[in-house]
Amino acid sequence: QLQLVESGGGLVQPGGSLRLSCAASGFTLDYYVIGWFRRAPGKEREGVACIDSSGYHSNYTDSVKGRFTISRDNAKNTVYLQMNSLKPEDTAVYYCAATTSNWFCYHEFVRSNFGSWGQGTQVTVSS
Repeated sequence: QLQLVESGGGLVQPGGSLRLSCAASGFTLDYYVIGWFRRAPGKEREGVACIDSSGYHSNYTDSVKGRFTISRDNAKNTVYLQMNSLKPEDTAVYYCAATTSNWFCYHEFVRSNFGSWGQGTQVTVSS
């Protein structure tokens, strides 16, 4: 059974950095597209970044471009989200999820196209 577990969240000051991890168990990540999503208080869950199965192509929502970087280490069965220059508006619960179609990462990066959601990790950006 495909299971994803997020970790690495915490409390950080504005301008700080965090690295989130999404570890897979029960399957190999090699052939899956992984997306990071977040849900801020009172808002809908939104896509943040996704990476295709090759690891060579990724997609980011506009608000995090230039600040966040998604990467994958298939040998460790883990996908990472490096978050730099964090802002208070980045405060949210962050989730990772999987899909088997690169198309969904390139062109239809929405939560309905992803499954096997992890439990989430809280990121709080505050002074």
